Amino acid sequence: MELTRAYKFRIYPDATRQEEIDERLILAQQFYNKILEKSIASYKNGKTKISMAQFNRFVKEIIQEDKKYLKLYSQTRCEIEYRLLKAYSNFFRRIKEGNRKAGFPRFRSGDRYKSITYPQDNGSFSVKKGRLRVSRIGTMPIELHRKIEGAIKTLTIKREGRNYYAVFTTINEIKVPQVENINPVGIDLGLDSFVAMSDGTKIEKPKFMQQKRKKIAKWQRIVARRKKGSKRRESAKFRLQEEWKAATNQSNDFMHKLSDKLVQGGFTSFAVEALHVDNMLKNHRLSQSIQNASWNRFIQMLSYKAESAGMKVIKVDAMNTSKECSNCGNIQDMPLSEREYNCVRCGMRLDRDINASINILKRATLGQRGSKAQGEGVRPQQGAVLEELRTDKTHPLRDAVIA
Repeated sequence: MELTRAYKFRIYPDATRQEEIDERLILAQQFYNKILEKSIASYKNGKTKISMAQFNRFVKEIIQEDKKYLKLYSQTRCEIEYRLLKAYSNFFRRIKEGNRKAGFPRFRSGDRYKSITYPQDNGSFSVKKGRLRVSRIGTMPIELHRKIEGAIKTLTIKREGRNYYAVFTTINEIKVPQVENINPVGIDLGLDSFVAMSDGTKIEKPKFMQQKRKKIAKWQRIVARRKKGSKRRESAKFRLQEEWKAATNQSNDFMHKLSDKLVQGGFTSFAVEALHVDNMLKNHRLSQSIQNASWNRFIQMLSYKAESAGMKVIKVDAMNTSKECSNCGNIQDMPLSEREYNCVRCGMRLDRDINASINILKRATLGQRGSKAQGEGVRPQQGAVLEELRTDKTHPLRDAVIA
């Protein structure tokens, strides 16, 4: 099995190398906008077809008009074309799906274009003795805090605030173990508790973004007050970016540790809801909390880690998982304010989220041999993960577990 992984390392360009990177970021942003501008003009002239061949013709015109874009590595220019082509593809897909907000490709400002990519390891970059060499930019120290496994395929140079990073994409051939699916578990993702599992485990996610809210709001006000284009405004924007980044890093760290713990916790498959977050965000009272929860990001982490361990992550229809009784199948209204499911038909009383996780497990494993979710006797038992989290006083997730 081919496993694709990304490795992100901090790089330390000197002043000259920083200028080279910043100049190419500006050129890449302008290049993107130029292609988009020509594609819009072409559409207005009656040429509606969007293709890579058409973009290639635009690129020739752009370079003939201004030779400065030759400073961009040739394959980096191709990757910019692919970015715009993907933006158009997503736009047409959303139109086909009937989405009212189809999201036509937009012109990028300098604040929204922060990376350039070298899509092939063909001599355009190399790593030797703790230094990264990049074509037409030069060499710079790189902090290789872990070993890169597999064949390097691409390199992306990113600027985040005042810091610079190198992101390598690798492909590694691994042997996936054969795991018999004898201990599946259902997982319900929510706002009251981040994870509720069919074995009775509930884990809360610390409110990282809420903890940073005051500082973020403070720097947003400062940025708004300062004059556009001034150095003080740029400095304030960097501080604002650092506050957002700190909260994002904390959230990602929590989800990485939790997904690792679940994959190593003795389960053999994971059943989750097929969430449609875009539709859920239409609820304006909960949209900010839903975005901060990062459910899709967590499922993505759990999926690739489970896959490499020979396990499956099964997505099931999310309809009525919270309204359905996991004991008798009765469906009744469940307002968000009600945190316990009290079945009016069979009298079962169970935590709302645990009940939903059992329903998720049943939908994923119904009819499979060895499944513990085939009959009505599926009841939450305190699993090994919960016990281990409670007894391991040094584990970072211990305080998150709800008794």
